[in-house]
Amino acid sequence: MPDYLDDLRLAHVLADAADAATMDRFKALDLKVETKPDMTPVSEADKAAEELIRGHLARARPRDSVHGEEFGVAGTGPRRWVIDPIDGTKNYVRGVPVWATLIALMEAKEGGYQPVVGLVSAPALGRRWWAVQDHGAFTGRSLTSASRIHVSQVSTLSDASFAYSSLSGWEEQGRLDGFLDLTREVWRTRAYGDFWPYMMVAEGSVDICAEPELSLWDMAANAIIVTEAGGTFTGLDGRPGPHSGNAAASNGRLHDELLGYLNQRY
Repeated sequence: MPDYLDDLRLAHVLADAADAATMDRFKALDLKVETKPDMTPVSEADKAAEELIRGHLARARPRDSVHGEEFGVAGTGPRRWVIDPIDGTKNYVRGVPVWATLIALMEAKEGGYQPVVGLVSAPALGRRWWAVQDHGAFTGRSLTSASRIHVSQVSTLSDASFAYSSLSGWEEQGRLDGFLDLTREVWRTRAYGDFWPYMMVAEGSVDICAEPELSLWDMAANAIIVTEAGGTFTGLDGRPGPHSGNAAASNGRLHDELLGYLNQRY
C-alpha cells in the first residue's frame, strides 16, 4: 500500500504558505477582483495563492501534475494535485471569514483519478481539516496537534441537521420540490455554504449536506475527509467520489434518503 504521509506533510506546507498569502490580503481595501467568463469572481489573492502552491509543487513534486481552478491542468501522470486556492471567493471579497484553501492529491485508479490525500484550511476561522486514505480524518492546528473526527450516529431524518449553499441551483435543475420536501422532514436546516458543511458532516455536527453544481476542485479534498471520517460522499447520481458535477455527503446512515429526496421529482 502506498504511504501518502509525506504527501500529507507537503499539503500542510502548501496550506501554510497559502494561508499567509490569503490572510495578508483578506479585507484589504485595494483588493483587485475580476469577473470570470462563468460570471464568478476571482481575486488577486486567488491567483497568487494558486501560483504559490504550483511553485512549491514544481520544486517538491516535479513529476506530479496539477489541476487548479484558476490556471487549469499542467502536466500528466498517475498523480495529480487538485487545488482550489480560495473556496468561497464571494465571502472572501466581502470580508466574510468562511473561505478556505482546498488541496487534494488524486491518484489514477480503476474508474479514474481518486483522492488519496485531502486538506482544507480555513485560516480566518482558525480551522484546518485533513485526511489520508486508510488513515482516518483529523482536525487541528498541525499534524502534531490534532484530533480524529467522526461522522454522527443520527439515523432518522427527523433528528438530522441539513446544510446547503443556496436555493437557486436546485431550482435551475428542477430539483427544488424535492429539496424543499427534505427541508420539511429534517430537524434543522442551515445555509452554511462552500466547504464548511462537508467539514461539519465529517465532524458530526451536521448530518447531511448537498450542492447541485460543483467542480472537481470544490469536492476532491472534501470527499476524502468525509469518507475517512466514516461518512459517504457521492454525486446526486449516487456515484462515489467527486466526479459527478454535484455532491451529496452524509454520515452514511441517511444517504439513501438524502438522495431519494433530491432526486424524487427530477
